[in-house]
Amino acid sequence: MKHTALSKTHKALGAKMVPFAGYNMPVQYEGVTIEHETVRNAVGVFDVSHMGEFLVEGPHALELIQNVSSNDASKLTIGKAQYSCLPNDDGGIVDDLIIYRIKDETYLLVVNASNIEKDWNWISSKNNVGATMRDLSEDYSLLAIQGPKAIEAMQSLTSHDLSAIKFYNFEVGDFAGIEHVIISATGYTGSGGFEIYCKNSEVEQIWKKVLEAGADYGIKPIGLAARDTLRLEMGYCLYGNDIDDTTSPIEAGLGWITKFTKEFTNSKALKAEKEQGPERKLIAFELDDRGIPRQGYDIVDGNGNSIGNVTSGTMSPSLHKGIGLGYVPPIFSSPDSKINIQIRKKTIPATVVKLPFYKQ
Repeated sequence: MKHTALSKTHKALGAKMVPFAGYNMPVQYEGVTIEHETVRNAVGVFDVSHMGEFLVEGPHALELIQNVSSNDASKLTIGKAQYSCLPNDDGGIVDDLIIYRIKDETYLLVVNASNIEKDWNWISSKNNVGATMRDLSEDYSLLAIQGPKAIEAMQSLTSHDLSAIKFYNFEVGDFAGIEHVIISATGYTGSGGFEIYCKNSEVEQIWKKVLEAGADYGIKPIGLAARDTLRLEMGYCLYGNDIDDTTSPIEAGLGWITKFTKEFTNSKALKAEKEQGPERKLIAFELDDRGIPRQGYDIVDGNGNSIGNVTSGTMSPSLHKGIGLGYVPPIFSSPDSKINIQIRKKTIPATVVKLPFYKQ
C-alpha cells in the first residue's frame, strides 16, 4: 500500500482511510453529503496526489503525444491544458488524461492512479521517435481546491490573478510561499476552482496555508466519495467504471476529444465507427421512483429484457434522486427515452436525460 505525503495529516483530521488504486486514501471526513455540498456552495480541498504525472520532452515530444492521444495536441499553446484519451489497438481506451504544454517542447501528462504503470508501458511502447520520458508520479503531489469561492479564498496565497486564469489554462508561479507551482484551472467537480501541482516536500505547507486562507470561506477537506458524487452529477466519465479497455471513445460520448484531423492509434477504426454509428451509447438517466442505481445493475426494457448495465450510479446530493450512467443500444439513448433499472427484485422506471445532471 502506497501513501501520499499527506496520509498522516488526513488521519489526524479523522479521515476514514481506504485502499484506492494502490494508495491509502481519505474516502470521507465528516460525511459525503456535507462534503459534497461544501464544494457546490463554498470551497473544499482534495488530496489527489495518487494521480500520475509523466513529463514528455524534446523535439519529438509532440509527435509521440499526437500518435498516442485522441485529441489534437498541436492546438495547445504554452499555458493551456487539454482533456484527451489514449486509444488502444482494439477500439477501447487505455486511459483518459490531461495534457499540459509547459514549454515549447515540454508536456506534462496527468493520468489515473490505477493506470500509471499501464500507461507508462503503453506510451513507451509507442515511443519510436526518441521523445524523452520521465515518470514524476512518486515525487509530485496534487491538491484540488474546488468550489465557487475558490478564487476569492485562495487569492491571498499567490501574486497571480486567479480570476484571469481561464478554464483549462494554467500558470507556473508562486503559491502559498512556494515557487514554481502549477496553478491549473481544472478539476473534476463542475464547481470551478484549481488544481495545484507541487513537490511532495512542499505539499504539507501548501495544504496548511490553503486551509488557513479558506477558513473564512468555510473550506473543508474533502474525500474521494464526494469527489465521485460531484463528478457523476456532471456526467464526467470515471476510468474503470464508464470507460475502460473495452469501451470506445465514440460510444462513451467522447467524440469531442477524438479528432480525425490527424492519425493516431486506431484512428481509422474509430473514424469508421463514428461514421457508421456505435452499437451502443453511454447514457445518463434519472430514476422516476425511489432507489439508488449502482454499478453493475441491469438496465432493462419495458418487457424486462436486459439492454445494458449501469456503469456509475448514486443518490445525487444536489438533486435528491437516483442518477446514473450506463450503456444501451442507440434506440434507447435519446433524451426522454424510458428505461428501467433492475434494483434487486424491483424494476425501477427511469428517464434518459441530457448531461449535466447538476445545472448551476
